[in-house]
Amino acid sequence: MPDYQLPERRRIFLMRHGDVTYFDDSGRAIDPDTVPLNANGREQASAAGRVFAEQNVRFDRVIVSGLPRTVETAQRVLAETGQPIELEIQPAWQEIRGGKLSNIAPQDIEAAFLGAFDGIVQESTRFLDGETIGALFDRVLPAIDALRADTSWDTALLVLHGGVNRAILSHAITAGGRTFFGHLAQATGCINALDVGTAPRDWVLRTVNYSPPSPLHRDVRNTTMEMLYAQFIQYKRS
Repeated sequence: MPDYQLPERRRIFLMRHGDVTYFDDSGRAIDPDTVPLNANGREQASAAGRVFAEQNVRFDRVIVSGLPRTVETAQRVLAETGQPIELEIQPAWQEIRGGKLSNIAPQDIEAAFLGAFDGIVQESTRFLDGETIGALFDRVLPAIDALRADTSWDTALLVLHGGVNRAILSHAITAGGRTFFGHLAQATGCINALDVGTAPRDWVLRTVNYSPPSPLHRDVRNTTMEMLYAQFIQYKRS
C-alpha cells in the first residue's frame, strides 16, 4: 500500500459579534452602523476570549467587518488572549443590509422580519426590503476565496455578523455552494470552527454556534429575528 499523506488544513474561527440593543427606550431604531455592544455583549465577547485563552489558541490574522460591534468584540477577545494583534477590516463582510422599515407595508412587516432567515432561502429574497441573499453571497464569497488564497496564516479569527456568518457556514456545508440556510442559529458572541484545505470544496465544520456563557442554549428557543421582531412590535405599541 502506498503511503497516505494526511491533508493539511487551516483553521478559521468565525464569531458573531456580542449582543447589542437595536432600539432605544423610546422605541426608535438605533443606527446599526454605529450601535455598540451592550453590557451582555461585552461579557459575551470577554467570555469567548477566555475560552480561546484557556485552549491557548493564537491567531495569525484577526479580521472584522469594521462596524463598531465587531471591532469591540474582537478587542475584548484579544484582551483576554493577550495578543497585541492589529485588526484587519473587511467591508465586504458587513452585515446584510436592510431597507427602510417605514417603506414596508404594515401587512408585510412580519414576513420582512422573519422571511430572510426562514429555512432554505431563495437568493432573490430581500432582507427587510433591502439587500438580497444573492447579493450577500456575491460580496461575501470572493473575500472568503481571497482569505483562503493567502497561505501566510494558519489560524484566523473572523468577527462578523449573523447573516454573513450564515452565508459562510452555508457555503461550507454545501462544499462551496450558494444554498443559504437561514435556520443556522448564530447566537450573539458565538464561536464557529471551520477547517479549510487547498481544494475549494475542502471544508470541514468542527463547531457551530458554540456560546461560551450558555453552551447548551438552555433558555433560548426563539431565533434572533423573532426576538427582534417582538421588540419592534413592543416599541411600536409603546
